[in-house]
Amino acid sequence: MFVCCLYASSYWDGARTSIASFWDGVGLFWHGYEITGLENLPEEGPALIVTYHGTLPLDLYYVISKGILFKKRTIHCVADKFVFKIPGWGKMCKVFGMTPGTVDDCIKTLKDGHLLIIAPGGVREALFSNPVNYETIWGNRLGFAKVVIGADVPVIPMFTENCRDAFRTPRWGRRLFRPLYEKTRLPLCPIYGGFPVKMVTHLGKPLKFSSNSTPEEVKNQVETAVNIF
Repeated sequence: MFVCCLYASSYWDGARTSIASFWDGVGLFWHGYEITGLENLPEEGPALIVTYHGTLPLDLYYVISKGILFKKRTIHCVADKFVFKIPGWGKMCKVFGMTPGTVDDCIKTLKDGHLLIIAPGGVREALFSNPVNYETIWGNRLGFAKVVIGADVPVIPMFTENCRDAFRTPRWGRRLFRPLYEKTRLPLCPIYGGFPVKMVTHLGKPLKFSSNSTPEEVKNQVETAVNIF
């Protein structure tokens, strides 16, 4: 049993490193990818990274890859449920620790000592955010704030320059499909791009909250920190 577990662990570690190297190379070649503030990720122990959601989350792959290659840490990621239904992405989700986590699942992941990244705006922000000012569309979403309070972990705000310019949604698509999305939650807005724009991810200083903080206070402070970038 020990040998089997050891082999399985080695297999997934190797697969994770190989895929991380691939994405790191793609980021460097196609986007001249850089990251600032990597030192703000703890060497050990939990933290929640909260980020703006680009049209396609390429920057998340790049950040997760940097964490694996340069911090020797796997950054778990909360993804929308539809991602797990995409053919062929099951293995990728497992390798990169992706989860359609509930608040309780996320708290457990953090209490187990892991790093976790979440984009509160989700698919709505990815498809319908203003491409000029990178408007956050978090609304009244307080789930991540409840995770912060429940797990008692620091928050690392994150933003990636040009994450809406590598892939884009047309204005007519945003106007036409936003009402449909609000009624059905189907992500039907067309996406185009693959443009080789420069991408730079910024990881801010950790934000810490007291046990007396309310979810609304946490949400507002973190959203402000993300928008500052």
